This record gives sequence, C-alpha cells and structure tokens, in this order.
Amino acid sequence: MFGLGRSKSAVGLDIGASSVKAVQIKRGRGGNELVRLGIAPLHPETIVDGVIMDSGTVISAIQQIFTENQIKTKDVVVAVSGHSVIVKKIRVAKMKPKELEEAIPFEAEQYVPYAVEDVNLDFQVLESTDPNANELDVLLVAVKKDIINDYLSIISTAGLNAVVVDVDAFALENAFELAYELDRQQVVGLVNLGAAVMNINILQDGMSEFTRDSPLGGNRYTESIQKMLGLSYEQAEALKLGGEVEGRSVQDAQPAIDMVNAEVAGEIRRSFDFFRSSSHSETIHRVILSGGCARLPGLVEYLSENLEIPFEVANPLLKIKADPKKFDPAYLEAIAPQLAVSVGLALREAGDK
Repeated sequence: MFGLGRSKSAVGLDIGASSVKAVQIKRGRGGNELVRLGIAPLHPETIVDGVIMDSGTVISAIQQIFTENQIKTKDVVVAVSGHSVIVKKIRVAKMKPKELEEAIPFEAEQYVPYAVEDVNLDFQVLESTDPNANELDVLLVAVKKDIINDYLSIISTAGLNAVVVDVDAFALENAFELAYELDRQQVVGLVNLGAAVMNINILQDGMSEFTRDSPLGGNRYTESIQKMLGLSYEQAEALKLGGEVEGRSVQDAQPAIDMVNAEVAGEIRRSFDFFRSSSHSETIHRVILSGGCARLPGLVEYLSENLEIPFEVANPLLKIKADPKKFDPAYLEAIAPQLAVSVGLALREAGDK
C-alpha cells in the first residue's frame, strides 16, 4: 500500500469508530512477541462514515495510549476503510512493470468513481496470473486523498510518523495468515464487524479475491436496543455487553439484537452471493469473525446456522507470545477479536506489498 517511510518495528494503530487500538509486536527468529498494547474508547460521533469529525479527541486518545503504555516507537502503520476506499480486481494487457505503473491511472478511470487526481492509487499484480497469458490480473486500490490527509495530519499532530497507510480488509488478511494455518484449497471469509463498518475479505487460493466495506456495524445493535427499550446510548451499550440497566437484562434486549443479527446475516450473504457469481468457486469453507461484536452472545451460532457456513471467533494473538506478567491472559483472550486490524497493521513494514 502507500509506503511513506522506513521502519523495522512500527506500531499498528487502528483508529476505529468506537476506539483507538495500538499494538506493537517484536518480530524475531523465535517468533513474534507482543510488546505493547493499548486501547482508548471514542465517543460515537467522533468518526462518522470513516470521516474524522473531532480530530482533537482522536489525537488525545492516541497520545493517552502512547503515554499510559510507555510506547516509545514513533513510527505507526494505519489503515482506512469505508466508501472512500475502492478495491477492484482488474485485468489489463500484459506489459512491463514500468509500463504498468504508467498505465494504472488511465485504467483506474474506468473503475474509480472519483477523479483520479483526487485519489491515491496503488496496485499489485496477482500471483494467479498465468505466465503464458496475454493479460495480467491486478488488484487496484484507490483511496480519496482528503481521507488519507486527515489521518496523516492527526498522526503528525499526535507526534507520530505514519510509515504505511493500509486498508482494513488487507490488515485482516495479514493477521489471519499469521494466526491460522493457510490451506490454499479452502475459500475463507474474513469478516470484521467494527462499530460503524463491516469489512469483508474473501481469500481464494491464499489471496484476496473479493473485498467490500459495508456501513453496518456494532453501533446498529446499540441503536436498535436504544430505540426498542427507550434507553440512552450509554445504557443500551451497557446492556448489549451483558450488563443490567434499570432492572433490564440482555434478555429484554434480545428482540432488538435478533433484528440486527438478521441484518448482519443478510449483508454478509449479499457479499458472499456476489463473490460466488463472479468466481469459479461456489463454496466458502469457513468464516473468521473479528471486531468488537464477534463475542456477542449467540452471534457466531446464528450466522453459522443462517448462512450454512461454519463461523468462528478470530484470535489474531494465537501465535504471538505474550508475557503473562505484563499481559493478563484472560484480558487478552477477551479483547483479541477487537485487535485483528491493529495486529495485522503491526505486522506490516514499509516497502511490504
């Protein structure tokens, strides 16, 4: 993606709609080790549709995480998602790398709904391309410059240096490849149910074949509970997470939760159906679910049954060592699904493709 500098050990900084998460991983011959970890919550209106509405709050949250967790590294890797991010698999005539680089802006005009001069472009020739073919399969990525500039400005003001700007869906892929045995014969769905956006990435032959961001996230559960039971946003959020509010329990909120479960299942089904219609594979073998709502009671079971595909809760820390004296194992297990994007970012280095 958009490399901006050099770094051997950058911090994965996931600026999400409900919280900022920072993860630092030490990469060595003996494996990967968790060095630093921090989370700071954000108010629901801080980031809307991927656009940062209150930069001061985000800057404070970042600085708080770095100070409280004694993170000394200034280099960070960040990601963007939402409707300002376009990811397309395209086919172009076979040409030399230098020629392809020059041709991509012209090719992008057919696929990007914004003026090419208003976006940052990146691309990767896919390994699936037949060496004898006259065409190349290329993964094209375009992100609106103003979105990237907003993130870079915030990071700079927080006293940090962004070395790579990635895309949430690709960070999920990075985290998955580290944590799980990759069977190239299987088609795997990676679904990250964030607060405001659901990222979907389908891997086929070990590579990203389809990505989509949907504006449906965990906040929808909170809003549904709030509306049905006449509660404040904070009360509904507490109820969603299993707490009790004014004598009401999560059982009272179940009809509101079920309604959103059906919406989430429908959104995932549409994406999967679209993938099947444009792919030579009818089968999606397994789905790894991450994000703050991945542990919502009954959600994995509901999706597995409704979509007739086995779903499982993601644990991006599965193969990352963590000193139990520094990190409470029970706490890590509880928050692991929320860390999929930040772990994937922490594994990136400037210059990676």
